[in-house]
Amino acid sequence: MGRISSDRHICLNYLTTDLLNSYDKKMTDVEIVLANTGERKLVPQGTTVAELAEQYTKSKAAAGEPLRWPVLGALVNNKVKPLQYRIYNPKVVRLIDITDRQGFRMYRNALCFMLYVAVRDCYPEATLSIDHSLQNGFYCRIVFPERQDTVVDQMEVCTKVRDRMIELQEQDLPFVSKTMLMSDAVELIRDKHMPRTLYILEHLKQLYIEMNFLGDAVHKINGKLAPSTGCVTTWDLRLYEDGYLLLCADPEHPDKLSIFQNTPKLFAIFREHHQWVELLHTPTVSDYNRIVYDHGANELIHLAEALHEKKYAEIAEMVKQSGAKIVLLAGPSSSGKTTSCRRLSVQLSVLGYDVQQMSLDDYFLGREKTPKLPNGEYDFECVEALDIPLLNEHLLALARGEEVKIPTYDFKKGEPFYSGKTMKLGPRSILVMEGIHALNPKLTSQIDEGLKFKVYVSALTQLAIDDQNIIHGTDNRLVRRIVRDNNFRGWNAYETLRRWPDVVRGERKHIFPYQENANVMFNSALLYELGVLKRYAEPLLKQVPEDCEEYASAQQLLIFSELLLPIDDKFIPHNSIMREFLGGSSFEY
Repeated sequence: MGRISSDRHICLNYLTTDLLNSYDKKMTDVEIVLANTGERKLVPQGTTVAELAEQYTKSKAAAGEPLRWPVLGALVNNKVKPLQYRIYNPKVVRLIDITDRQGFRMYRNALCFMLYVAVRDCYPEATLSIDHSLQNGFYCRIVFPERQDTVVDQMEVCTKVRDRMIELQEQDLPFVSKTMLMSDAVELIRDKHMPRTLYILEHLKQLYIEMNFLGDAVHKINGKLAPSTGCVTTWDLRLYEDGYLLLCADPEHPDKLSIFQNTPKLFAIFREHHQWVELLHTPTVSDYNRIVYDHGANELIHLAEALHEKKYAEIAEMVKQSGAKIVLLAGPSSSGKTTSCRRLSVQLSVLGYDVQQMSLDDYFLGREKTPKLPNGEYDFECVEALDIPLLNEHLLALARGEEVKIPTYDFKKGEPFYSGKTMKLGPRSILVMEGIHALNPKLTSQIDEGLKFKVYVSALTQLAIDDQNIIHGTDNRLVRRIVRDNNFRGWNAYETLRRWPDVVRGERKHIFPYQENANVMFNSALLYELGVLKRYAEPLLKQVPEDCEEYASAQQLLIFSELLLPIDDKFIPHNSIMREFLGGSSFEY
């Protein structure tokens, strides 16, 4: 009996040990949901996104569906994370590649960091300045110290830097992100000849910060990076004007370069803006923050607004010299078209014109005639959503001096109606017509070109974060729209973010191809505006729920917004473009 009892005791001990081991294992595993497949799985605590990506890649290959593009990172609970990120708690993970919006940003950030390192390696004494985006790429300058005995050969510089970038790509070096004490990060940057980056870090009120490394190079990149230089395969560096153009992949066809079309009018606006911000000593966020910190915000507002007024007056003079009878004013969403229409009209009135205004929004077709997108939703962004025959009929009648009845569009009912509004142009009259399609030749094909003067308005440029990190004009307009939609439509930030990709697609298809048709371009960006919008946008962005994909976009906007010191809007004049988004405008919309 004793032996049997002893054996039973031993068996129970083994059984208890097995149960404990199994229990411990369960305690050290975490459940993830792989959103790409909908699969729930247990993985060991500390599993990296890279390990999940490797398993996913192998499973797709085994199923005969090999991935076309490498995994660059993931949305982990809808936050963008690099491949090195480790998972310790239950998460929803969606692996992303370059065809994803956030994946494309990772690729683009990595490419800019590669350019920075290549310039540093080839020309340690030079400074890389990534000035602005230009189509689907970046316009850059490589600035050398002033030396009278040396003439810089641009082609030689371009070739040498491009070759170094190719070397970096072929070496497949990892991009590494490290979270470190802010004081340690400041010391790392201090001797790197990056004064604007240093200023930002020194004035951030946080203990820790994530820094980015490629070999022995260190930087603070605004966003996450692709895993390695070998993932960044489609790009080019070429000469452009007095600088260089870093071309990116086409987001829809990542194995091909984005097609670049020369846009001299657009580039002229960028060059003018560069000269202006250098004159005001405010090209970057650190320069802006210095001004605000030194109580110079009010003066900055006055200077920026004075520049706008000067530009509106110059455009009005150009219209007068042209002899045009119709001013067509176009631009993408949240570019400030409506306020620009009002302010240009004021300047034209000063020149003696009897100004009539017309909005293309009143010429939308009824809902039953509106074209639809493949997903079944109405396509309000296409030019065919407008009643083009009726518009041309009215414009021709106005040009003949006839009186016409102008429709008003009821957006709630989705149909036009006639309220009794009429319009007639006299000898001193001029018509100012605004809308996103105003520069599309289809819209006014029956109107003599000599009668038309075309204006393109957009927030084309803005502050850069530092010499190598820019704030994209598209992001600037998105922040404007989030604030406006909340103030005037009652939409939260989630609703605006959800609609934004369709808006951008519509702009690329229906607006940007015609921007060079303009007689003049107007940059509606204001140097101070993000500091003002910050007060309104940040609370809205922080309310975007974590369980939606738009959360990642909200976090991206918060990253650069948090770098800016806020400005009170009480000093902004009532005719400012900003009032179109904030409220309090002296114009009727």
